[in-house]
Amino acid sequence: MTIAPDTTVGAVHLTVADLARSLEWYRTALGLEALERAGARATLGAGGHELLALYEEPGAQPVRGHTGLYHYALLVPTRADLARWLMHAAAARIPLSGLSDHLVSEAIYLRDPDGHGIEIYRDRPRSEWRWDGDRVSMDTIPLDTHALLGALDDPGSEPYSGLPSGTRMGHVHLHVADIPSTEEFYGGVLGFEVVARFGSEATFMSAGRYHHHIGANVWAGRGATPPPPGSAALRHATIVLPDRAELDAVTGRVADAGQEPEPVDGGVIVLDPSRNRLLLTSAR
Repeated sequence: MTIAPDTTVGAVHLTVADLARSLEWYRTALGLEALERAGARATLGAGGHELLALYEEPGAQPVRGHTGLYHYALLVPTRADLARWLMHAAAARIPLSGLSDHLVSEAIYLRDPDGHGIEIYRDRPRSEWRWDGDRVSMDTIPLDTHALLGALDDPGSEPYSGLPSGTRMGHVHLHVADIPSTEEFYGGVLGFEVVARFGSEATFMSAGRYHHHIGANVWAGRGATPPPPGSAALRHATIVLPDRAELDAVTGRVADAGQEPEPVDGGVIVLDPSRNRLLLTSAR
């Protein structure tokens, strides 16, 4: 059974050590707007669309070498939007951790104050994606920043007022314990299609022949356990099914596979084989 082709990913929920610090960083550095705050929880987004939920746990420590979040990826509408953000990052001296061309997209990488990985990217037109049957060609090569900035009329004078209203959560990339069980769950149970695989180290899965909605990497020879309690870590990622009927169908497949989905406000929580939490919800 294949998941509905118009399935997408939604808001990512994260634990942070200092909510005030994170809200300021996400506003000034990343360019997201605060949408709502209640006690130790706040939501952020662009154009009123929720993209992140942050939960404060004072003293929470960044983690590395465990399952959980590799990065979440914010998809901006145009190449000019990505170029504009890069100019903002340069002017504000925001530390970056990578700039990559993935053939299907152009991407900029960085980390928030708690070490959560972030990708900001733009898609190339689908007509430029190269497919070999059911596999899409992806790679990681250096980003041509000169060509990217050419999308702006005058890069040095471009104003920056935050991420544009059309920004969406494009995909979520996870650290997992192993690739076979990950593909069995996301593909064999949820119904995503495997569209690229890099040996036993990484897999990429999608709905509707997107280049990927879910990415998964393994730590070499380690990292098979979830982060310890009190970590600044992923609380859950969100998979948005198009309607209630599809939500019920996918939830049923999870139950048939031997797991008991946990009903919560807005949907159900399920666990992948690496104990990464996923909220399954519906768009309507």
